[in-house]
Amino acid sequence: MADTDDLSKPLKTFSHLAKQKRRPSEYEIVSTNLIWSTADPKAPWAMSPDMPLSQWYIRHRNQSPLRHDDWNAFRDPDQMVYRTYNMLQDGQESYVDGLLDDHSRNEHDKGLSRHWLDALRQLYTPGRYLVHTVQMSSAYLVQLAHASTVENCAMFQSADQLRWVQRIAYRTKELSKNHPSLGFGTTERRSWEDDAAWQGFRELMEKTLTAYDWGEQLAALNLVAKPAIDEAYFRQLGHAARRNGDTLLGLLNDAALIDSERSRRWTKGLIDFVLKKDGNKAVLDGWVKKWAPLGDKAIDDFCAALPESPEAAGEARTAAREWRKTLGF
Repeated sequence: MADTDDLSKPLKTFSHLAKQKRRPSEYEIVSTNLIWSTADPKAPWAMSPDMPLSQWYIRHRNQSPLRHDDWNAFRDPDQMVYRTYNMLQDGQESYVDGLLDDHSRNEHDKGLSRHWLDALRQLYTPGRYLVHTVQMSSAYLVQLAHASTVENCAMFQSADQLRWVQRIAYRTKELSKNHPSLGFGTTERRSWEDDAAWQGFRELMEKTLTAYDWGEQLAALNLVAKPAIDEAYFRQLGHAARRNGDTLLGLLNDAALIDSERSRRWTKGLIDFVLKKDGNKAVLDGWVKKWAPLGDKAIDDFCAALPESPEAAGEARTAAREWRKTLGF
């Protein structure tokens, strides 16, 4: 009888890491080899291959043209786990709470110009719809991930987006209380659906949400859509805010970009990992070429509406493209 079959010698929870010849880290113990739906490629979740759920996973995950021989070998560069994520974001949330409380006490919103308040109503508060689409798309990556180490990264990214949906909603309510006649809290859906500034992002994210192949969803979201949103909605809008005396929004968007930097680190780590497999470079190249024009258009549409920001679109497009170059695209 093999040692692994000897009930008198039960396996430890990290026995799959024994070949490392060292005690695994906390990250390795709680993050690796946790997805059991990949055990049988023909029957995900141990259900009949004929079931719709199984067929979905077979088609959109198992048969994705983005392939790797051992997805479980991927490691998050930050080695983030649930415990450390909560510790990190507790500090971040305390910082953001402090910003909001301090600016509220100083009656920050009452000092904003009507010109900038109109811009906030048009370009900032409808952003909760945009950021929510990123949260939903990230959650789809969680659901179809090939490995728990990849799943965790996407899950933390999804949680980041949900945090910022809440913060944008909070600011919307503050602005509505301080300027009740301007339509904050009541006009955002109409702006999201009809305003020219949002239609590029709306098209981009609605199409991203229907990119059901797991690999294409990753490319569309993390290589194109999210960088476009980070550079236009968070960075360039933050710059415009500072030019218009809105230091609070500038600081809030800076805080959001800290989350984006962590997202880019794990995305780069995953792309570097998959590019070691022959054929994946061509697959990803094709997807980037397909989605990048939509990302550029979304940036152009949004930045064209930013007040006193003639360079914003060019800067945002360049930043998104330069980041993709670091990945090889």
